[in-house]
Amino acid sequence: MNVSFSGRELRDFGLAWVALAVAFTFFIVSTIGPGYSPLALIQRAADGLLLTVFVASFLTVGVAFLLHELAHKLVAIHYGQVAEFRADYTMLALAVGAGLAGFLFAAPGAVYHRGYLNARENAFIALAGPATNVLLAGVFFPLYLLGGFLGDVGQLGVTINAALAAFNMIPFGPLDGRKVRNWSLVGFGLSFLVCAGLAVFAILYVGFPY
Repeated sequence: MNVSFSGRELRDFGLAWVALAVAFTFFIVSTIGPGYSPLALIQRAADGLLLTVFVASFLTVGVAFLLHELAHKLVAIHYGQVAEFRADYTMLALAVGAGLAGFLFAAPGAVYHRGYLNARENAFIALAGPATNVLLAGVFFPLYLLGGFLGDVGQLGVTINAALAAFNMIPFGPLDGRKVRNWSLVGFGLSFLVCAGLAVFAILYVGFPY
């Protein structure tokens, strides 16, 4: 399998990674303390919390979204597709703005591919993204048990990846779940139950740090 990345694709991956980390940093900081305001944001920057949350977000949120997209690309190439990631700059700007306003929104871009695919191949390309997030949740879980900063990174990594897997398995619009459902109702049902069950566990029993 010949995997290559254009200069534009690498730039798009990098910009999306940083923008998502910034957006989630603003959102997470907005949930800390009695209220959110520009003055509070400045204070949290001064006491180092903003940088701490950014590093944790960079290591978890960015990884979760971008490895999700990379998985789509690799499986598409496996099936003979020409595939490349493209960031959506408008959506990334909206994500940062929403985070600054204390809301959660993220649509960093997508992997676009061309070539003939049957329903099974298209479903497997789609399923690769949520499956990667499920695996990443398992990778982050041991860190969650350590406590301290690494524990915070693990906690955020588990919850973000679990939520992302479940969200993308919704069988609606351009989301991955719709392509899986179009191939097999049984395959979709099993995949959705795994992702949704993991998300419920992560949100109820693991939660968010800070």
